[in-house]
Amino acid sequence: MFSSGYMLLAGAIMLISMFVSSKLKSKFAQYSKVQLRNGMSGAEIAEKMLSDHGIRDVKVISTPGMLTDHYNPQKKTVNLSEGVYNQRNAAAAAVAAHEVGHAVQHAKAYKWLQMRSKMVPLVSIASKFSQWVIFGGIALMASQGAGLGQNILIIGLIMFAMGTAFSFITLPVEYDASNRALVWLRNKNMVSQEEFAGAQDALKWAARTYVVAALGSLATLLYFMKYLNRR
Repeated sequence: MFSSGYMLLAGAIMLISMFVSSKLKSKFAQYSKVQLRNGMSGAEIAEKMLSDHGIRDVKVISTPGMLTDHYNPQKKTVNLSEGVYNQRNAAAAAVAAHEVGHAVQHAKAYKWLQMRSKMVPLVSIASKFSQWVIFGGIALMASQGAGLGQNILIIGLIMFAMGTAFSFITLPVEYDASNRALVWLRNKNMVSQEEFAGAQDALKWAARTYVVAALGSLATLLYFMKYLNRR
């Protein structure tokens, strides 16, 4: 029963995640066809936004892949995928401005970003091993009953809960970065009304990928907690 229930939950989460991810890719492709009237590339958009915020110690670089864009607070680099760095469309402008939004958060010591950054080392380890510890605890409980298995399961749940908390802390970080990006794009007249609508829609679907991840993590955590409570 545990196995079928978990597989059903995992399957549902995977399907929803695939739908949102597919939608994001289609939106990116759609708004990649909306060329910017100002003719600026994603890299140029990012550099101008950094300059307008008085940030001089962050570099804009190109990184391989599609939708691999991210901000690296340790190296202070805005990493733009090839499809964003060189392209001159609404999708590229949205993504580039969003990643600079994280650089602005860093420069302004945005509390949610600081909290997330402090959690990264611990969460990276906890998330990697949490499910193995959980399943190990469950296996011991099934073969030997409560006791050691239960304690191991509880440890696994604590580790998994760290990852769940991290995914929820990520939400305000991502939404705030998008808001900063959109405000700048509008206030600086970087995009037309049509281009702004495309950028806004693209960022909305990007944010939903984080929402799905957070809710999926929470649902999985609650499932395991319910399993422990039944035992």
